[in-house]
Amino acid sequence: MKIASPRPKPAKRLSPKEKARVQEIFDRFAATSAHPKTELHYRNPYTLVTAVALSAQATDVSVNKATGPLFAIADTPQKMLALGEAGLIEHIKSIGLYRTKAKNVIAAAHILVDRHGGEVPLNREALQSLPGVGRKTASVVLNELDIEPAIAVDTHVFRVAHRLKLASGKTPDAVEAELMAIVPAPYLTRAHHWLILHGRYICIARRPKCQACLIADLCPSRELFIGQ
Repeated sequence: MKIASPRPKPAKRLSPKEKARVQEIFDRFAATSAHPKTELHYRNPYTLVTAVALSAQATDVSVNKATGPLFAIADTPQKMLALGEAGLIEHIKSIGLYRTKAKNVIAAAHILVDRHGGEVPLNREALQSLPGVGRKTASVVLNELDIEPAIAVDTHVFRVAHRLKLASGKTPDAVEAELMAIVPAPYLTRAHHWLILHGRYICIARRPKCQACLIADLCPSRELFIGQ
């Protein structure tokens, strides 16, 4: 059964004023950074899938430090299998949950070689069938490669979406559905990156940098943090 990435209808229609606010938010993001990309380093679809899977509960910085040397010697499923689980662990042991991640990466490499000729299948159903690849990882990959509009909701996206009142869902899936329904269509392949980078560097968890925020005047939560 195909795993869909629906663009659900909003529970209620946005008012003209709210629709204009949402449009302006993403217009400003686009004007500042027209083509945002992931901060994870990768060489090809395989290393992208692997890097994103390794980044779960870890920072992009820590993953990049590990995958630089790793991808220099293992940038295909075949080379990863030749390296083996023990060899992989030596490269990623600085990353959280490295033993489980190593098992998943090797298991995924086996599947890619045995079922897909060593190539990464660039569709959601096949991607999510790989060990260690869930909906969020698949969304990041498909979005980064401009294959499918998707918004992967991590802690940064979740926080920013709520502060901007773009979403009110209590789970990542609920927030994803809300964002997919209201983000202007031309921006759907870039919204994930804008929101995650905004949350990582400006709209941070404890003391958001409202004075440096390019959309502060459009944020309903701004008054909560002014003066902190």
